[in-house]
Amino acid sequence: MRFRVLTWGVALSALTMHGASMAQTVVQNAREVRVESGLLRGAAGRDRAVNVYKGVPYAAPPVGDLRWRAPAPVPAWQGLRDAGQFGPACPQPGGDMARGLSQSEDCLTANIWTTASAGSGEKRPVYVWIYGGGFIGGTGASPEFDGEALARKGIVVVTFNYRVGALGFLATPELSKESPQGASGNYGLMDQIAMLRWVQRNIAAFGGDPAKVTIGGQSAGAGSVGFLTMSPLTKGLFRASIGQSHARHPGDTELRYLSVSYRRKDEAEKAGQAYAAAHGSTDLAQLRAMPWQKIIEGSNTVDMAVETGSDGKPPLFRPVVDGYVLPRNYAQTYAAQAQNKVTYVAGNNKDETGAVPETAFERLRNNPPPMRAGMPQTSVTLAAFQAAARRKFGPMAEEFLRLYPAGDDATAAIQNDAAARDCSRISTFLWGQLWSKGSPLPVYSYFWTHGPPGPDHDMRGAYHGSEITYAFNSLDAVNRPWTEQDRQIAEVMSSYWANIIATGNPNGRDGGGHPLPLWPAYDRAQPRVMELGDHFGPIPVATPERIDFWRRFFEGQPQW
Repeated sequence: MRFRVLTWGVALSALTMHGASMAQTVVQNAREVRVESGLLRGAAGRDRAVNVYKGVPYAAPPVGDLRWRAPAPVPAWQGLRDAGQFGPACPQPGGDMARGLSQSEDCLTANIWTTASAGSGEKRPVYVWIYGGGFIGGTGASPEFDGEALARKGIVVVTFNYRVGALGFLATPELSKESPQGASGNYGLMDQIAMLRWVQRNIAAFGGDPAKVTIGGQSAGAGSVGFLTMSPLTKGLFRASIGQSHARHPGDTELRYLSVSYRRKDEAEKAGQAYAAAHGSTDLAQLRAMPWQKIIEGSNTVDMAVETGSDGKPPLFRPVVDGYVLPRNYAQTYAAQAQNKVTYVAGNNKDETGAVPETAFERLRNNPPPMRAGMPQTSVTLAAFQAAARRKFGPMAEEFLRLYPAGDDATAAIQNDAAARDCSRISTFLWGQLWSKGSPLPVYSYFWTHGPPGPDHDMRGAYHGSEITYAFNSLDAVNRPWTEQDRQIAEVMSSYWANIIATGNPNGRDGGGHPLPLWPAYDRAQPRVMELGDHFGPIPVATPERIDFWRRFFEGQPQW
């Protein structure tokens, strides 16, 4: 297949200067849309057939008395608001995930890509994307999330910012007491819900159909997708979910520290009160008057109170099972069959959650990376592999070591990869069995295997998040030495994603009209998963013996 770039233009050679001015006016007006709070003027994308609207407010700035409250409506503006630049990133420590943008609490903005003409009355499917970043950072302006290619496939793409870290997920007894629902700690999730409600009210202005909304995200974005799909507050706001790393069985100990981890309300309030006190006060008026720069100091830290069976620990600030936004945890939701009834796509990557490419083994032995929140343990020596097995599996450790036998450092590193990848695929497969009991709509699972080109290829392989650029087909917005193979993979991946968003089924044709490799729906009786990346086709989840081992291990753990 070939990668095709669409072009758009208007012949101006025969126009007079007056005619050229009129043509420019027409183009400009074609990018003006009215939303509930006022009139917007967008801009052309790299492909001038794509209209892009950036920095569009979807909620009031959560500043002053609105800090640590549910998002409020956007104040109306007068005149024409320019929507040609991304808005600031929400405050986050370090700032590397802010991608060089300024930071401000006035950050609740969205970005929309569409090829529909303003006022056309078209009803195109909509994709609302939620960024990852461990609930401590990120921005909807990342170039990986560029929506032009999906827009050319007929999708209206929406990215946005939500509050993160201490400003997005602080819970304290005082905050819960002032809340009408007696809950606190999920302000970032409430921003996401406010975004989905804004989409329902306004996306028609951009040619989108509010009845055909799909939500998607990666890492903490995938965690958000899962939480939103379990929340009663989102019923009817979307019809499909795409979770890119990780959907996990509730008994999987990896779930406790990855970006799908949560906190109980009492634990979150206790930790939040201690955090507030360490920053100078638990008085809400004083905390709301405190500069955000001080509030987020020290917020990029781990929650040491969570036992994960490994050195992996979750970020301190993350969503809360608060009885309101999230009434139940995973296990309780599945047992009650209380999740929203939506189509679900979920998958994992080859080189994440403790697995790494073989080309990285030696360097990791010589230079082990420092631990950080949400980071899995990678064992590349025999001693570390055996010690990790005994710590995690306890009385089942010897059975594990028989299933993944190693006698030296080299085989131990290979078996560590095999176990990590089996765990991911098996956990998602067993999650699907629980999930599908409560939803009649199809599930599709995948395993991503392609490592992007570049100087980090040998160390990172098909790393956590490496599939994003291919699913968006945003290669032209990201600086890597892309090959023709990468472009072909991106065409297939983005076509699957466009089909999911449009119909709830990945199968169909790519942008050139070629049939896509068949992606079978999840079948609880058939342990298989769709490989995406280096190859496209179903592969076994794992051997029956290994599936049985991990199933018994998960079922013997506390169910989260």
